[in-house]
Amino acid sequence: MSERTSAGRPVALVTGGSRGIGRAVCDALAPTHALLVGGRDEAAVDRVVEELRAKGAQAHPFVVELTDDDSTAAAVEALAPSLEDGLDVLVHSAGVARTGALAELTREDWAHQYDVNVVAVADLTRRLLPALRAAGGTVVAINSGSGHRSGPGGGSYSASKFALRALTDALREEERGRVRVVSIHPGRVDTDMQVELQSAHGRGYVAEDHLSAASVAEAVRYAVLAPAEAMVEELTIRPVRTEVSGERATTKG
Repeated sequence: MSERTSAGRPVALVTGGSRGIGRAVCDALAPTHALLVGGRDEAAVDRVVEELRAKGAQAHPFVVELTDDDSTAAAVEALAPSLEDGLDVLVHSAGVARTGALAELTREDWAHQYDVNVVAVADLTRRLLPALRAAGGTVVAINSGSGHRSGPGGGSYSASKFALRALTDALREEERGRVRVVSIHPGRVDTDMQVELQSAHGRGYVAEDHLSAASVAEAVRYAVLAPAEAMVEELTIRPVRTEVSGERATTKG
């Protein structure tokens, strides 16, 4: 972790920071970091920023459409004055999940999933690498258990997460000694995305069968706050109930 601080605190940018795991990461880092809350919905981002500030956190909006080159370029350019001393943490939490058999998914389904889950991550990281290097910063990619294994209906999503793991593996070695690169692989997490995924598979949903977003955020915080000579390269975190019970898995709803 870099010792450099901005306004007394290191700076952390969290994409997908207005909901789910990204929002939980913002909460987890708020006591120690100045936050840049990323998202494409300006109203949602502003609401999170206001809530964080009400709790005494240093928080600012980072509104961007990460799949749009011009939007990303403009957003990063606008950040430049506040990152003169560098960026300490970049957490990639924004992502999408489109499931379905190969026979069902279109070219657009595949392209959009790769654009959000892989290309946008690579592009934003590239643009912010000078600031990350200046701070001796840490890049954290929220991957998935699907970044290690796949199954029926999950080929497209898993392929994007396998690709994200390949990206972080390469970046880690390219930047070793300058920027730390962490890959976090949660199991099922209690988020809106997970509700949609289970519904798509015709399964009932029981929150207690899943990790909380806060638990994943604590894993991110652990990696970010590791001593400067240490790097958490890859971390898997799964719910104690590693599989949804057969009865629940077949429940329609």
